[in-house]
Amino acid sequence: MTLNEDERIRLHLEEIEKIEIELFLEALIRFYGYDFRNYAFPFLKRRIKHRVQQEHLTSISALQEKVLRDSETMKRLLTDFSINVTEMFRDPSFFNSIRTKVIPIVKNFSEIKIWHVGCSSGEEAYSMAILLYEEGIYEKCRIFATDLNNDILEKAKNATFALDVMQLYTKNYLEAGGKRSFSEYYKAVDEKVIFHSFLRKNIVFAQHNLVTDQSFNEFDIIICRNVFIYFNRNLQNQVHKLLYDSLSLSGFIGLGKREGMKFTNYGNCYREIDASDKLYQKIK
Repeated sequence: MTLNEDERIRLHLEEIEKIEIELFLEALIRFYGYDFRNYAFPFLKRRIKHRVQQEHLTSISALQEKVLRDSETMKRLLTDFSINVTEMFRDPSFFNSIRTKVIPIVKNFSEIKIWHVGCSSGEEAYSMAILLYEEGIYEKCRIFATDLNNDILEKAKNATFALDVMQLYTKNYLEAGGKRSFSEYYKAVDEKVIFHSFLRKNIVFAQHNLVTDQSFNEFDIIICRNVFIYFNRNLQNQVHKLLYDSLSLSGFIGLGKREGMKFTNYGNCYREIDASDKLYQKIK
């Protein structure tokens, strides 16, 4: 089959773009230490081209030059690469499954350590704190909430969210098995709400890079939802090893709706607790 001139030009431009992206990612790891080379290519391509447009540039090469010379541009790019889609009690059935299938098993532990991976602005970590409080075990729990992006972590530490999303968050809370009035957990200030400080006292927010950082504790519960979908197969297995090494024997791990253990290198190391909500228990 012979390509016409337009098709040849399109393929040529796509090849140039691919080379530009590869060089761009290499520059990021060499200069800033961030390694995005094993993120899913379509995701990277969309996010990089979005940043090119937002910076009013004409090429990925131009963005590379600007990122290397301007750390503020790098911060904006890092926000683009961060996974910041979240809400309180997101996927309520998942939190209800934690409440009914995991808490009864761990509630008698003397200490419970939980890792929220890719916590973004903190909504799901605070959701877990509320759930643990209602089950009467928050005092002996420690939640480690980590993300790649330091700026989003600073937002998470403030426990301050927009007032106009509280209706959705309240609905999610009730569907997740909430036992009180959701408004008891925050106070409204102007157009924002601030969650009460007792929910924050057992949460540690910290930067952690799944690609380059190592395990830093042994956890009874790990929540890593809607993170793997942005990685290629090699990075998925690398991160699964990290999480496996970080989880205590008989510990629990929760994944996102579109994720699972079946086709990973660690599929036979877990038993399925909830097929719908992708909740697993480590068995070896």
